[in-house]
Amino acid sequence: MKLLRVGPPGAERPAVLGPDGTAYDLSGRTRDLDGAFLGELDPAELAAAVAGGEFPVLELAGQRLGAPVPRPGKVVCVGLNYRDHAAEAGAAIPAEPVLFLKASNTVVGPDDEVLVPRGSSKTDYEVELALVIGRTARYLESDAAAAACIAGYTISNDVTERAFQLERGGQWDKGKCCETFNPLGPWLVTPDEVGDPQALGLRLWVNGELRQDGSTAEMIFPVLETVRYISQFMVLEPGDVVTTGTPAGVTMGRPGTAFLQPGDVLELEIEGLGRQRQVLGKA
Repeated sequence: MKLLRVGPPGAERPAVLGPDGTAYDLSGRTRDLDGAFLGELDPAELAAAVAGGEFPVLELAGQRLGAPVPRPGKVVCVGLNYRDHAAEAGAAIPAEPVLFLKASNTVVGPDDEVLVPRGSSKTDYEVELALVIGRTARYLESDAAAAACIAGYTISNDVTERAFQLERGGQWDKGKCCETFNPLGPWLVTPDEVGDPQALGLRLWVNGELRQDGSTAEMIFPVLETVRYISQFMVLEPGDVVTTGTPAGVTMGRPGTAFLQPGDVLELEIEGLGRQRQVLGKA
């Protein structure tokens, strides 16, 4: 099951893709793909309703796709979660997941403009597998309990300004929370359709050049372990987003490669989760 939001910013309509790729309007079922909807989501029941003609067709041609969830309560991120990325960053392999928060208002649609912030000299990209929480996760005791809390998976571009992140003192937030720094989507794919989240290829191109080409199999801390771990330190609520780290190939790890500039084009994909495309602009 693929869930998506269609329309201009602030006026997106919730929708679902049928097996043939036709989009159906869920406005009669829910106001939005928010925590309340995700908390009650039954993919099998929703699929049966689609097959039964319960929802009207929603035309996608020429329409913007928003992030597949409205502004989340929080975005929890895992840093240095691929061995090759830790190596290119010159960092030791973490003994425990490295956690940081990304401002919820960084979330934009998968093809929305990404703004290079004022004063930036090292804006960078990171293709990441993201998951959306569907059940409250608090002190989870097992991977099975973590799996039961996941509503679905999507693509995140964890855009980062490295000079702000690493050269301006303090914590990473300054380099992670600039506006538009978390394109999300194009849709939320339910776990039954994704299958094994540790067997997905991730790729990212800059101006047509392949820069990142990895697999979620290379994560240091797998998805379910990560969700269980995070729940020991904070309560995850329906609609929250968790991003799970990026493989090697970021600009920071490619000496002599120019960082991102206005006019650059980013394209991202994760197997089974669709594609993103962003043109960079200037803040």
